[in-house]
Amino acid sequence: MDAGLFDSTCFYRVVRPDNQPKDSVFIEVIQGGRYEAEETGGFPPIPHETTEMTGIRHREGVISMARWTPGTATSEFFICAGDQPELDFGGRRNPDGQGYAAFGKVTRGMDIVRKIHDIDAPGQYLEKPVVILGISRKGK
Repeated sequence: MDAGLFDSTCFYRVVRPDNQPKDSVFIEVIQGGRYEAEETGGFPPIPHETTEMTGIRHREGVISMARWTPGTATSEFFICAGDQPELDFGGRRNPDGQGYAAFGKVTRGMDIVRKIHDIDAPGQYLEKPVVILGISRKGK
């Protein structure tokens, strides 16, 4: 974030109960960042920190790292649209039970998150991704 890796990226995925027909555990999030492997800015994957370790739970507005397996998160993230306990350590969304690494919270603009979450997204992917102009730490 501090290196500007997410500036000019986009939100490209919206996950809601109505577009998860094959999933048995439903979540509600918007996902963005750099989703191409060559677009990680040269940063290596980050170590996985579970919600059990950090105490940060997947509540409304929490920002978390997308991943395949623990320790593979690089440049994609998601924002919770409502409380999502199945994304916490021990949750059922990922079969490994390790949950996702939550690291921040939206402090302004949840109305925009909700508007993006409401965009029609058959198959979970937005026809027109929403550009992220910039992301910064609170107070910077």
